[in-house]
Formats: sequence, C-alpha cells, structure tokens
Amino acid sequence: MKSATLDTSIVRLPITLLIAALGGGVFYLLELPAAWLSGAMVFVAVATLSGVPTALPNRVRDALFVLIGVSMGAGVRPDVVERIGEWPVSMALLLVVVVCVTLAGYAVLHFGAKWSKETAYFGAIPGALSYVIALASDRGADLPRIASSQSLRLFVLVAILPFAVVSSNGTIEGEGIILLSSSFFEILIGLPLCLAASLLAVKLRVPGGWMTGAFFMSAGLNASGVWTLILPYYVVIPCFVMMGAMIGCRFGNMTFRQFVSVLGASLAAFTAAFLTSILGALLISTLVDIPFGQALLAYAPGGLEVMTLLAFMLDLDPAFVAAHQIARFTGMVLLLPLVTGLVLGRR
Repeated sequence: MKSATLDTSIVRLPITLLIAALGGGVFYLLELPAAWLSGAMVFVAVATLSGVPTALPNRVRDALFVLIGVSMGAGVRPDVVERIGEWPVSMALLLVVVVCVTLAGYAVLHFGAKWSKETAYFGAIPGALSYVIALASDRGADLPRIASSQSLRLFVLVAILPFAVVSSNGTIEGEGIILLSSSFFEILIGLPLCLAASLLAVKLRVPGGWMTGAFFMSAGLNASGVWTLILPYYVVIPCFVMMGAMIGCRFGNMTFRQFVSVLGASLAAFTAAFLTSILGALLISTLVDIPFGQALLAYAPGGLEVMTLLAFMLDLDPAFVAAHQIARFTGMVLLLPLVTGLVLGRR
C-alpha cells in the first residue's frame, strides 16, 4: 500500500509542478506581488478542485522547507539585532490579538453561520491546523468543515496579503530574490549547518522545525556579518513555486461541493478575523514604529512558514515575523488544551 501511494505521488508531482510553474509565470508576467508563490497556489488550487491529480510528497515538502529557511535567512541583515528590543511590546499585544481573532471568527461561524459550538470554535482558531484537527477529533466536531475553513483562510491570506502589504509600502522590493549569491565554499559549509539545525529543531518538536531550524541558522550566519549564506535565484524561484503548489494541494482533501458549502461562512469568518488583525497591526506599528505590512504579517492568522516567506519576498523583516508566528503557535500548543476545556467543558 505504501509503495502504491509513493508511485502515485511520483506520477502526480510533475503534473503539480508544471501547473504551479505556469501559474507563477503568468502572475509574474502580470507583475503581481509575490507572483511565483501566489500564482502557483491559485493555479494548483483550481486544478485540484477541478479533479486534476496533484500532490507534493512529504519528503519533497521537508526538503523544500529547509531550502526556504536558508533563503529567508538571507533577508536578516546585521542590523536586525538592534531591533530585537522592539519585540516584547509586540509580543504582549500578540496574545490579545490572537484571542480577539478567535472570538471574531467564532462569533461569525457559530451565531452567523449556525455551526455547532465545537466546530465553530476549532474552525476559528488561527493556524496550527494539524494540532487543531487532533483536538477537534476528540470533541465530535465536523472535521471536514474545520479543515476546509482553515485551508480556505490560508488560501485567501496568501492571495490578498501581498496586495495589502504592497499598498501600505508603496512598492515591491525585489520579490525576495537577492541577486547576490554565496560562493560555492560558503554554500558547501552553510547548507549542512542549516540541515543539522533543521534536524535538531524537528527532534525538539519546534514549530515548523524543518524550516525554522534552517531559517535561524541561516539568519544567525548572515546577521553576524562573518558568513554570507545566500542561495542563487535559480534555486529560490522554484522554492517559491513549490510552496505555492503545496498550499494548492491542500484542497485535495475536499470535494468541490464541500468547498462551496463552507465558502460563504469561511469568508465571513476570515473577514472578521483579518480586520481584527489589521487593527492590531495598526496599533503595534504606531507604538514601536515598524512598517504596517511587517506587523500585519506577524499578526496574520496564517501558517508560520507562509507568513515568514511572504515577509522575505516583500522585503520586510522575516526574523520579526517568524518570532511572532512561532510564539503564537507555541502558545496555542501549550494553552489550547486548557482553554478548550474551559470553553467547551470536559469531554
């Protein structure tokens, strides 16, 4: 059975990557922000919902996360250390924003869309889909509806966030592609260090370990000013395309009918949650004088890897965004069982 699944993935992978590359190319020619990521995502998602067999095997995904982590670390300059003093204030506000985002989404799904209390609660939690599904499965919640709502939220975030960030900044700063690249020797030494950091992060169960470990190792090397680790653009662009394909493949777990049935409620809940995130981002960008787009990506109710990647692609501070997204995820993992018991009662 495992061999048959592997064979199917090998057949589906070239189809998926071809569709993703086509979507990224079209968006790039249209000069849209974060073109290679969002274009690949949109084309693969549409193809998947249309019945086209798409897939991105887990091993390919893990290798992709390592390379993306290395690439994003190149966006951390030596001056990033000077801005760490801004983080405690924004971290404190992050807790408030997460609570408000969840409440806003829950109100729409439960009182507006009439979802059950359990399904609305888990559908409104921002991010950490796998962990949320694990908790929801013990509560008799509607798992397909929760998964659909969470996947749709990430899709819409990636589709609209680049436009929101670019409109606030006024320009796109290079799509996260740094034209300089390291020497062969620097890459030869740096890549194994980043891979080792990823393996350690996975073993320690750090959120998004494959990407997080490589990112912080690469960021540390680049921020030190002693070592430069920058992958060439012909490696970085395919990584963006494959990340978009990975998000698009998430819609393979639902039928088109399921997608339509949750579309209205999920969009309404997303709108309420996103507006709450915008308010939090406006407040923190004023308090600590950081770009609004950077604060929005840090507070956006999306995945750690994708939000950090968008920060890198849009020339914002990926370390700031990653630190806040990791804090949000870690806090949720630690507190969700307790909060769930308080909100929903004992099983």
